[in-house]
Amino acid sequence: MSASPPVSPPSNPLQPAPESAFDNPSRAGPRGPLSGVRVLDLSAYIAGPYGCTLLADQGADVIKVEPPAGDNLRAYPSTLEGENRAFLGVNRSKRGIVLDLKQDADRARLHALAVEADVLVHNFRPGVAERLGIDHPRLEAANPRLIYCVVTGYGEEGPLRGKAGYDQVLQAMTGMCVLQGKPPVPELTYGSPVDYYAAALVAAGVSSALFERERSGAGQYVGVSLLRSALTMQSARMIQAEGEAHDISRDMRSGGITGLHPTGDGYLYLSANTPHFWKALCELTGLHDLADNPRYASVRNRADHAAELVPALRAALRVRSAIEWERLFGDAVPCSAVRHIEDMFEDPQVQAENMVASIAHPKIGHYRGVTRPIKFSRTPGPDPFAAPMLGEHDADIAPR
Repeated sequence: MSASPPVSPPSNPLQPAPESAFDNPSRAGPRGPLSGVRVLDLSAYIAGPYGCTLLADQGADVIKVEPPAGDNLRAYPSTLEGENRAFLGVNRSKRGIVLDLKQDADRARLHALAVEADVLVHNFRPGVAERLGIDHPRLEAANPRLIYCVVTGYGEEGPLRGKAGYDQVLQAMTGMCVLQGKPPVPELTYGSPVDYYAAALVAAGVSSALFERERSGAGQYVGVSLLRSALTMQSARMIQAEGEAHDISRDMRSGGITGLHPTGDGYLYLSANTPHFWKALCELTGLHDLADNPRYASVRNRADHAAELVPALRAALRVRSAIEWERLFGDAVPCSAVRHIEDMFEDPQVQAENMVASIAHPKIGHYRGVTRPIKFSRTPGPDPFAAPMLGEHDADIAPR
């Protein structure tokens, strides 16, 4: 199949692109770098949906397409009355429609939307898209410019390609639980880090494909998997030299000084890996005799002597609270008192960076949530709006 001719760049690159028929008329605020791009989000849970939210933050008109029962994330437990906190956080700034893709009429509607869309994202298991008639070859034939992004558990090939993959399953599979825990007990990392890293790869991959399309005029398939995400997150450990033993230390532990420590009140995380920070830590905690001792001159030396250093440090830290140590260390020692996520809503640095927005919602009133995670000087992007109610925009969205 021949590609469409390359798209010529605008004569003045500083002029905004023409308004698209797909621009969301309900969005307020400045344009973003992806304004005019339409994204069909058929994915569920976190990785695909939040990747699409990152595109929406940059101005894309994201249409969340849900089955009649809704995204499974809507049904997860939540302390928020009448809504699901995770769904709101993962799906901000999208419009939403309901399509039953087992029905001919709804499949036809999706096809019509896909013909005019720029991006389609889904996380169906292998074979599902083909059965529904929305696989890449069919949609590519109808819309050669379509960026078709698929989020899988394990990738497109191999013995596990058809297996369902979830964040914590991949944590267990790829060694993250072993590294997080203390032998012999493994530990999960809560907060879905594999999913959120995969979401960042979705946004990056789609954006790169859109950039390349401006040169070639053609869309392409973009594959993101949780397995790739989990291993990419561990690139600093995923190194094995020729001849190395299978079970060796992966080098990333810094010996106990850098880490969480109890104080007189609360816990404190501190980092003192450089000579400058190590010296400042010793001076400010009164451990002056440790600062110039050659036995502790490097991170590796301090790791070798952690059994004697850590008790001395923790004894010194007990004389003040974590907050007091944080203030005393200031810029001299990288550190933070351990806080709750709720503390971030009023945190002065978060406020100064305008990272939290008040968002109106038809059921729960206003809520506060994250906004604009990336700064763009000229095209900062429109204001965020609430994740859609199930089928909220059914009457508003139609192909041209």
